[in-house]
Amino acid sequence: MTSVLTAAIDVVIVNWNAADQLRACLASLAESDGAEHLRVVVVDNASSDGSAESLDRPGLALTVLRNAENLGFARACNQGAAHGSSEVILFLNPDTQVSRDGIAIARARLVSDPGIGIVGARLVDEAGHTHRTCARHPTGVSLIAHTLFLDRLLPGRVRPHFLLDWDHAETRAVDAVMGAFLMIRRPLFARLAGFDERFFVYWEDADLCARASAAGFSVCHVAQAEIRHRGQGTTEAVKDRRLFYFLRAQALYARKHHGRAAFLAVLAAALAVNLPVRLGRALVRGKAGDAAAVIRAGLMLTGALPRLLTGSGR
Repeated sequence: MTSVLTAAIDVVIVNWNAADQLRACLASLAESDGAEHLRVVVVDNASSDGSAESLDRPGLALTVLRNAENLGFARACNQGAAHGSSEVILFLNPDTQVSRDGIAIARARLVSDPGIGIVGARLVDEAGHTHRTCARHPTGVSLIAHTLFLDRLLPGRVRPHFLLDWDHAETRAVDAVMGAFLMIRRPLFARLAGFDERFFVYWEDADLCARASAAGFSVCHVAQAEIRHRGQGTTEAVKDRRLFYFLRAQALYARKHHGRAAFLAVLAAALAVNLPVRLGRALVRGKAGDAAAVIRAGLMLTGALPRLLTGSGR
């Protein structure tokens, strides 16, 4: 498939201590076909590594918004999107590098059918191996089961969240694509009021795709749009917060889409099973650092319980 980018696209990149990964991402954008049509907004969430400095690239329209504190991924995405006006918005992680025609191919698919609201790309690692990142809409039961690791213990009975049994080699409709490369029509994004900012990080992409589907739009994986993605590029060094925010967001998703009973069950499963299992596994493997991170994550989740249970905070 050959596509040429001829219309403006707002590209929103949320940065938090992404270091050289962000610069590599911007370099790939500057070298992509139709780069002159890209309007890039980097929203820096109070990075401390200087990664938001000296980012200008010749031929790339770039704006950097600097937040005094880390506002979270969802809120920063909304902030960046509000800065633009193009009919199509691309949310891109800083640990990605786009291929020369990847953005153009994805956009061509998005605008080819008015029923498509969101498209994602085929994400690959440095060796070219495809990440299986498209996902199912989780049910309340599946969220509980996954928190209990039943998809690993009983793989024949509990399907995984991600479509691991599909090689992602074909373009097709899916339930959800990953937010590392998520392209959406601006009118739909506005209709949905953007990302739900209660998700500080994680599950905000699944939630957006679920709401787009509920609004009558399809979500499409575009296999020909190949994008390099490192994965966990900026959160590897903060395993405790990463685990806390993941479990917290999973519970919030359960409450929003499946009610309070599912929410409470997911929280209970996280505290009574998920965290203890992770701790035990880390101890058995002799990884004291990982064990300490699990304990800190558990303390953070316990500390967040009052606000979670009352629905009074993000």
